[in-house]
Amino acid sequence: MTVDGAVIGKIGSGLLVFLGVEKGDTPSQVDRMLERVLTYRVFCDAQGRMNTSLLDTKQDLLVVSQFTLAADTRKGTRPSFSSAAAPDVARGLYEQFVSGASKRVQNVATGRYGADMKVALVNDGPVTFWLQVSSGA
Repeated sequence: MTVDGAVIGKIGSGLLVFLGVEKGDTPSQVDRMLERVLTYRVFCDAQGRMNTSLLDTKQDLLVVSQFTLAADTRKGTRPSFSSAAAPDVARGLYEQFVSGASKRVQNVATGRYGADMKVALVNDGPVTFWLQVSSGA
């Protein structure tokens, strides 16, 4: 990942997480999301089945703040971002996620909050999941 042409975050094999924060999201939801990301069984075991997690495989984690995930695209031809959390709230929850991940994953890289980032990835599979947690999680 680069900002203004400089590499600011890079990982080897692992997960790229685009983290979107919406109005009403809470610290407890962030903790639950982190637990899901770290333990979600998306890596293949010896039999080729998705049966191991990031923690099991000891791979890397790249976390990128992504407010556009909160886009409402149901009407019109321009997305609305009215459901996205305010930037100061979203930054705090993003930082909570990264801090928690850093305590459990050896290599955690990040983007730069609010920056125009250029993200490159090799999507193995391709396999992409959209994880959400509810307020009652």
